Amino acid sequence: MRLVEIRLLDGPNVYRLEPAVKLEVVVGRRRTWYGQRTPGRHASVRLGAVVAARTAPASVRVLAAWVRRLHALSGAAGWLADEGRAVTATRARISVTIHRTSEPGHWIVSYPWREKERAEAIAESALRLVELDIDPRRARPTARRRGSRSLARALARIAAAGTSPPEWLRDADRRVPAISISGTNGKSTTTRMITHILRVAGRRVGTTTSDGVLIDEQLVEEGDLTGPMGAHRVLRDPSIDVAVLETARGGIVLRGVGYETNEVSVLTNVSADHLDLHGLHTVPELAEVKAVIARMTRQDGVAVLNADDPLVAAVARTVRARVCFFSLSKGNRRIRRHTARAGLALVLDGDRLVELEGERRRDIVGVGDVPATLGGIARHNIANALAAAAAARAMGVSLRDVAAGLRDFRPTADQAPGRLNLYRIGEKLVVVDFAHNEAGLDVLLTVAEGLVGRKGRRTVPVVSIVGTAGDRPDDSLRAMGRMAAQRSDEVAIKETIRYLRGRTRESVVGELRAGLMSGGARPSEIPVWDDEPEALRGELTSAGRIAGSDGPAVVLLLCHADREGVARVLADLGADPLEASELPTIRKTFSANGA
Repeated sequence: MRLVEIRLLDGPNVYRLEPAVKLEVVVGRRRTWYGQRTPGRHASVRLGAVVAARTAPASVRVLAAWVRRLHALSGAAGWLADEGRAVTATRARISVTIHRTSEPGHWIVSYPWREKERAEAIAESALRLVELDIDPRRARPTARRRGSRSLARALARIAAAGTSPPEWLRDADRRVPAISISGTNGKSTTTRMITHILRVAGRRVGTTTSDGVLIDEQLVEEGDLTGPMGAHRVLRDPSIDVAVLETARGGIVLRGVGYETNEVSVLTNVSADHLDLHGLHTVPELAEVKAVIARMTRQDGVAVLNADDPLVAAVARTVRARVCFFSLSKGNRRIRRHTARAGLALVLDGDRLVELEGERRRDIVGVGDVPATLGGIARHNIANALAAAAAARAMGVSLRDVAAGLRDFRPTADQAPGRLNLYRIGEKLVVVDFAHNEAGLDVLLTVAEGLVGRKGRRTVPVVSIVGTAGDRPDDSLRAMGRMAAQRSDEVAIKETIRYLRGRTRESVVGELRAGLMSGGARPSEIPVWDDEPEALRGELTSAGRIAGSDGPAVVLLLCHADREGVARVLADLGADPLEASELPTIRKTFSANGA
């Protein structure tokens, strides 16, 4: 048995909804994961599921037993009684659980903690006692038998260890209600939509996003603050009356959620992204991590779940809060069953966003009146609008204010930076978007197809400038390239040196190029640009390239690293920000080109 890591999670996580120690070991020969990204039910591994001890390797069972024994002998679980938790007549008994992972030979021993250094000392001491092959059932710190001295030293070390508390915000210390948002795509847009609706309703809002912390939609601290640090910054701000917290996978996996509960949670969707990182290899595992924000929602709160995504919809069985589904189809079977039981749902009914509760139907707003949907072309933003409306309603916002907020929210660089931002340069339409995975690229290409039609049937070409961070598996990078080539008329690669994340630049470009070629692109027709501004300028000015010609074109730029540099290029080239209301004029121009 070999140690992989001892990780102290400061808040709710996949193993338990409180601070927990994740003690990960590998037993036997360490092998590389190999399997399906979306396995069948029989092959799925639930990370948070407790495994019966008898099914775990003997060494893992002994490790768990030593963790229990060390807690009992050291008195390190005394905090259980302080919190009013159940204890036996003689001592507090800690909950120690065993969990599987999808990585061959990997096992997790988990237990709650409130005293950091002692929790670490217990994990390290338990590992040492297992290595010494000491039986936890027989060892006594005062007995004269093998292992007694080692046990006595371990107990002395635990007693001398510090007692730093976890860095999570307890409900008793939280002043304002919290809305948590997670999912693979749509987190930032939905977060900003919710914020805007609440602002229209007169609330003072603190928001965390991947761009930074905002107070009343004004950036006050820059950086990716979608983890515990950003949440603490907002929840402790005395000037706000509600917190809207974008919550990313990384923070949940590495530190847990930074606060005890929330009043409202929103899960947008789950698809392949960030796989093969931190022990997550499959989409169901990713869904389980993101579902933590819904599982921690208070019993009197609301969990807003996507009924069109089976993995998200399944989370409804694990939450204690009331469930509100949202769907792009009023006829969705889950929606019908849910509302038949007097459940709450927000759906797209024809071209209207409506709220259903049992047999009651309340109209909210028309799709055409919501600029972020681009007149209905951006269906992913219809889903985001439904999710945002549901969250706002759960916070007591009126239907009138929800509609007003959605009408006033625009996919511009000011209100939704890097999310479906549109620009016009002559007859060309440039779309700058944060799409960074297959699902994100798919919706971006779908928007382009909504404007000019599918490849092979359109007269206005689509140019895709693709690239993403290096912390994606080879199959994901290739899939993005393949999709871009199959659905675009011309493609280019832009490097993202800032986000190589362990890869070489040649590796990222090589996998993307391989995907583009498998989708039909020729090697000689795949330019590689050093960065995003250079890629956009190069494609829009290069002779012989479609985007550099005088005719109309739709240019899609996946922008992750240098939004400011891209904005400067657009300004240099005379680009004008495009409002959704101007799209009909653009489409007429495109149609005239094909006449």
